[in-house]
Amino acid sequence: MTIVYTPKPPYYAVIFTSIKTSNDEGYEEMAELMVALAKQQDGFLGIESARNEIGITVSYWKDLESIRNWKNNVDHQIAQKKGQQYWYKAYKTRIAKVDRDYGFEK
Repeated sequence: MTIVYTPKPPYYAVIFTSIKTSNDEGYEEMAELMVALAKQQDGFLGIESARNEIGITVSYWKDLESIRNWKNNVDHQIAQKKGQQYWYKAYKTRIAKVDRDYGFEK
């Protein structure tokens, strides 16, 4: 696991927080497909994800237009509908502008 290297700000973060149902059928395959598809989108900068009781996925984007295009992607919309029908008990999406970032690495 690595931390995504992002360019100098500003850029945007889409924070997707979720609580899953007990239905896992097809979830991992769809999640992997969505990551692969997102990586092909113009403006995609990277993704980080963690899951325990609550799942948190943060994807990074060049601008709001790139985020809008990803949201409107047909395959992504199919995944969103399946998530609402089968996989998620609850979720929240937040979009934030990153004005500053800093870090540390050994």
